[in-house]
Amino acid sequence: MSIRRLPPTLVNRIAAGEVVERPASALKELVENAIDAGAKRIAVRLTAGGIDGIEVIDDGCGMIASEIELALERHATSKLPDDAIELVATLGFRGEALPSIASVACLTIESRTASGEGWSRTVDNGEMTGRGPAALPPGTRVIISGLFDNIPARRKFLRSARSEYAACIDIMKRLAMARPDIAFSVEHDSRRTMTVQGEGQGARVAALTDRALIENSVVIDLTRDGIRLGGIAGLPTFNRGVADHQFLFVNGRPVKDRVLIGAVRGAYADMLARDRHAVVALFLDVPPGEVDVNVHPAKTEVRFRDPGLVRGLIVGGLRAALDGAGHRSQPRPSAAALGAWTSQPSQPPAQHSVWERATSFAPPPMARAEIAAVPIPEALSFPMGVARGQVAATYIVAEAEDGLVIVDQHAAHERLVLERMRKATANGGVAMQPLLLPEVVELEETACDRLEGRAAELAEFGLDLERFGPGAMLVRGVPAMLGQADVRGLVTDLADELAAFGEALSLKERIDAVAGTMACHGSVRAGRILSVAEMNALLREMEVTPHSGQCNHGRPTWVKLAHRDIEKLFGRR
Repeated sequence: MSIRRLPPTLVNRIAAGEVVERPASALKELVENAIDAGAKRIAVRLTAGGIDGIEVIDDGCGMIASEIELALERHATSKLPDDAIELVATLGFRGEALPSIASVACLTIESRTASGEGWSRTVDNGEMTGRGPAALPPGTRVIISGLFDNIPARRKFLRSARSEYAACIDIMKRLAMARPDIAFSVEHDSRRTMTVQGEGQGARVAALTDRALIENSVVIDLTRDGIRLGGIAGLPTFNRGVADHQFLFVNGRPVKDRVLIGAVRGAYADMLARDRHAVVALFLDVPPGEVDVNVHPAKTEVRFRDPGLVRGLIVGGLRAALDGAGHRSQPRPSAAALGAWTSQPSQPPAQHSVWERATSFAPPPMARAEIAAVPIPEALSFPMGVARGQVAATYIVAEAEDGLVIVDQHAAHERLVLERMRKATANGGVAMQPLLLPEVVELEETACDRLEGRAAELAEFGLDLERFGPGAMLVRGVPAMLGQADVRGLVTDLADELAAFGEALSLKERIDAVAGTMACHGSVRAGRILSVAEMNALLREMEVTPHSGQCNHGRPTWVKLAHRDIEKLFGRR
């Protein structure tokens, strides 16, 4: 077959395949145009998830009649003043966006400048069907209807209206986060579903995700080598089961980049379980020459000139901010947990004989008390309060100035041991405690092979291992800071950990995983009776240890019942 030129209608449809995959992608192009036009208010109306109709109204600079005509021609744009395509500073510039949409739907543009008259043009599946004056305030209004009506092969691949709407609202949330100075509103089938006014960045992110994020997050603000990282990051205890609450922006453009997502995961590595995900909104400002935004037709992916620098900036910035959070945790128990508290119902006691009443008393609760060898400290002297007792040999109850603090002793001590181990490793290695009698741990031969291959590295963590036949390891020493650890359980778990992340990474690269496994075996177990002095010592160390507000799996190590919460439980509020 000889080479031939394609007809313009087919060229437009091919371009539309790159830009217009579904209603959400068309909506993204229109809203980005509105943002680039300098709009301060953008209103979106959707019908059937955008399948039947999309309308975008903005109060931007508007266009005169000749500019509307030109905007519907392929590769025409106002966003590239010269030929330096790599230095584009707007959200988009692809000149085929509007004509591509117009080639697969009915598109009407109405626009007016502040000093001019309004004008309108309609293109129906590539054919110009109308033009003329239009009455509207300064700005632009774009209406799309019947997307893919004339292309059944594309239309049948659209999902349900509910799914398409979900994709549209996700696009709107990301664009609204990127520009907190702009007011956005969304209507779906005549019902208002999103409204945000101009506000600060942190408030905008919280408004579009979870209002509780404000009090459960840290602010990111770091500049290195001309690259600025800003945003808001949720505390590790404020996590989600899926990663759909991670929002990443490069030069104000929402992106989904593997380098950035991997960096977020790495920053939270020792603070979240594998199946939990952080809540973050990160904004990178990168010199245009250091990032390529043209690697994807829809501009959802980017390529960095130095990805290692960007990854290091994100990991370091998040770590520094979370370190600064100290012992902070998600401060209040959930509403469901508070609702589980019950009060004794008010009802008259049943009538019993004297003997029945005397014998129906419950046995006295078991309790213990200690002679105060030193004056009891004042609760208001410490953020975590002072210990008042222990419940179920698992939870420390402390009184603080502003409420009641309940600490999970195992989870808290596990974090403290991990942070000690990380610090010791950074300072040259963990001290080893030789065992009086070496212990033999039997394992599968493959597990022994993995441990033997990493014996030298494990020694830096204070664990002295050597091979003892095909299916056993001999343990001669354990990390001194672990105390009387379960040697067999520790070695078995480490073998499993090595199997999980393979041989490609060194233990130093996975220090958090290995140290976390060791810390779990060396921490105070649930069920151990603690003295008041031991409880207070743990509280004091938590106050000065980074990340002590969450265990190594992202669960909170402590919660607080504020005075107002306690008063609610007793009906005082």
